[in-house]
Amino acid sequence: MTIRPCLPWPDKRLRTKAEDVAEITDDIRAIWDDMIDTMEAMPGVGLAGPQIGVMLRLAVVDGSTERGRAVRMANPEILHSSIELREHDEASPNLPGVSAKVKRPRAVTVKYLNEKGIVDRRDFVGIEATSVQHQIDHLNGKMYFDRLSKVKRDILLRKARKQG
Repeated sequence: MTIRPCLPWPDKRLRTKAEDVAEITDDIRAIWDDMIDTMEAMPGVGLAGPQIGVMLRLAVVDGSTERGRAVRMANPEILHSSIELREHDEASPNLPGVSAKVKRPRAVTVKYLNEKGIVDRRDFVGIEATSVQHQIDHLNGKMYFDRLSKVKRDILLRKARKQG
């Protein structure tokens, strides 16, 4: 079990688009295992590679109540989003101590490479849909607070600086 440290905001890697994963190898599987250990230690419902300094398009999501059901994804891509939105309080271990309500599609269909290296497709709803979208934002160099108005974002970042 390896818990990796999360990069502190404003590390520039958190603003960098992650590289595509060419193939699923034992090294990639080991990174996913570390990501799940790190996510569980927070505890959280998802984690993206760049959050721990791995600049690959890797993400894990587990919104189950019993845990241990993490979905491992490489190169996740949203194929379809519901029109209906859902508001959820989002946060990040890269900027601890603050959170904000963010509206995102309630359900998404995502295409990704699974742990066997096979292209998979899955529907995510509720907290898992929110988490998948949050992780894909990280893979694209975005943070959840980028979805806030400038005023709300500035207040959140000021609050985070005071706590740090």
